[in-house]
Amino acid sequence: QARSALGPALDKATGTLLYNAAARLRDPKHLGFLVGYIARREILTDLQLSAALEYVRSHPLEPLDVADFERACGVGVCVTPEQIEEAVEAVISEHRAELLAERYHFNMGLLMGEARSRLRWADGKTIKNEVDLQVLHLLGPKTEADLEKKPKAAKARPALVEKQKAAVVENGEVGTETRSLLEQLRGEALKFHKPGENYKTEGYVVTPNTMALLKQHLAITGGQVRTRFPPEPNGILHIGHAKAINFNFGYAKANGGVCFLRYDDTNPEKEEEKYFTAIREMVEWLGYQPYAVTHASDYFDQLYTWALELIRRGQAYVCHQKVEEIKGHNPPPSPWRDRPVEESLLLFEDMRKGKFGEGEATLRMKLVMEDGKMDPVAYRVKFTPHHRTGDKWCIYPTYDYTHCLCDSIEHITHSLCTKEFQARRSSYFWLCNALDVYCPVQWEYGRLNLLYTVVSKRKIIRLVETGAVRDWDDPRLFTLTALRRRGFPPEAINNFCARVGVTVAQATMEPHLLEACAREVLNEQAPRAMAVLEPLKVTITNFPAPKALEVLVPNFPADESRGFHKVPFQPTVYIEETDFREEVDKGYKRLAPGQPVGLRHAGYIIAVQNVIKDASGRVIELEVTCTKSDVAEKPKAFIHWVSEPLACEVRLYERLFLHKNPEDPAEVPGGFLSDLNPDSLRVVHNALVDSSVLSVRPFDKFQFERLGYFSVDPDSEEGKMVFNRTVTLKEDPGKA
Repeated sequence: QARSALGPALDKATGTLLYNAAARLRDPKHLGFLVGYIARREILTDLQLSAALEYVRSHPLEPLDVADFERACGVGVCVTPEQIEEAVEAVISEHRAELLAERYHFNMGLLMGEARSRLRWADGKTIKNEVDLQVLHLLGPKTEADLEKKPKAAKARPALVEKQKAAVVENGEVGTETRSLLEQLRGEALKFHKPGENYKTEGYVVTPNTMALLKQHLAITGGQVRTRFPPEPNGILHIGHAKAINFNFGYAKANGGVCFLRYDDTNPEKEEEKYFTAIREMVEWLGYQPYAVTHASDYFDQLYTWALELIRRGQAYVCHQKVEEIKGHNPPPSPWRDRPVEESLLLFEDMRKGKFGEGEATLRMKLVMEDGKMDPVAYRVKFTPHHRTGDKWCIYPTYDYTHCLCDSIEHITHSLCTKEFQARRSSYFWLCNALDVYCPVQWEYGRLNLLYTVVSKRKIIRLVETGAVRDWDDPRLFTLTALRRRGFPPEAINNFCARVGVTVAQATMEPHLLEACAREVLNEQAPRAMAVLEPLKVTITNFPAPKALEVLVPNFPADESRGFHKVPFQPTVYIEETDFREEVDKGYKRLAPGQPVGLRHAGYIIAVQNVIKDASGRVIELEVTCTKSDVAEKPKAFIHWVSEPLACEVRLYERLFLHKNPEDPAEVPGGFLSDLNPDSLRVVHNALVDSSVLSVRPFDKFQFERLGYFSVDPDSEEGKMVFNRTVTLKEDPGKA
């Protein structure tokens, strides 16, 4: 195209501009237009080309306003040497004092930048030459001092800031880690379009009505970012949904917008009220407050009206192929694709009135999807009452039909979904444009998967049915209700999502990374207590007081300003069986005959005097003497203990599956149910815990010293508390 204007020989500068135009222009329909300006030497610089590309991207409709385009791109603007000289002179005059003081150590780039801002279309090299000339005239040649490198200013080290207790606020801004997620999502970080600039997105389809619809959209939203989290209410949310929640709510929060919680309740056969309740509960537990809670069923009337309009426009038809016939990627074309519009309208009305049985008729849209799937179904017949609309409808819309139109109704700006929905992006744009309604932009991101678990609803139901787990909230699962029951703080889950990052690629993570996030949060949040899992009775024969003493134990030993709790200390205490040995091995530092230990927080050291055994030779009691720690030799170790304790049950959890990918036939040929870990749950029925936890409530969290982090289970009753171990204090090297 350029040679037709310039002849066979093209200079290098023109060639470079042509290459950049072809490489950077997303919509080729304007390529000839730009080539003409380059060939006629009306666009001469990369700066002008960038302005031209931005103008074309911002004005998708034909015809372009040529005068406005040329004004925006500096076409015909001639910057004279005199103008450049005057602009540089003015800038140097403003910085004269600093230049004389710093001489050639002054940042000359600042002068260049300010001069260019005054003369947008001036040649950069010419400006630089003029700056160099005028600086030389002002300062004279460089001296030896000018040639010395300027010493770097020492960076002030930021003061160590004490970690703050993470606070959950609206839309989920929690803790320092989650703020890093907001940084990932803020502003230009993701290269998402700005509200109202949908047409700048690659692949977005512009119609003659697009700009008017976007103008109406901006009038309604005021330019606000709007996202939505659209779960199906037919199961419990899992760890993968946590990323979706953080992404949708987090992107809105980071950019001053709002996020809807919209239930995709278009399949009444599988929906239950408990799922609606649990989903909202989990969203709020993670620290997010929806801007509005909506349902796809709120819009059933409007969706039906639009379906009629789609038929009238010749873009949908009633089909009688069976479900089995249209499954897969290469089904036979429908023989009813070209049936008359009037016929489809009458038959669709018959579908609504219940004149067709389930599977006898569907409404299909006339399009081919990105994955090759042809004419997706928009409506199907289901004689199942809906939990919200009752028996008003016996036809229900599909995801492919409902989702984009609900986004349009709610004026969503960014429809964020996982990567597997990329094949539906073209149908998303097609349907909105076929009906001439506002068309949001669909953006895809990578799913979050976890090893050593399953998250599909069908497989979790199988685990429950076979008794492998108790229910959806069994703490060995990675549903959000299960993680809450096990004791994972919501901040830890949000921090985990932040560390995974906003990736386009699918992320498959090890559970120990989530556990590490839990340890970080619980270390700051969980007050300390003492508990003994396998108790061994210890009698102090020389107890220093006639009655029980009170010992003050810090809630957080690293920060005693956060308070103390009292525990009783009397002649009978209980320690862990594993903290005593009759024979000392090399490296063993705890209690043994001839090897005293300290009792944590008590201020006393105990030494074994007598070992009492039962008939089988098992140690059942120790008799010891105690000495105040400030007068005795420092022991090799301090151990935890309880006195006047409360009985409790403790549940210790390990991974539910033995292999990383229990669903992979190559790894587990017998199927996921054959891969269950027989040691995934160990129940300690007669554990003891100190009395400071007497008034706890379900989900309260503690660090049991030396044992791990624990959470109160909802099974707890008066007189018998139940604790779930969330994580150990340190990562098991074998799991990393």
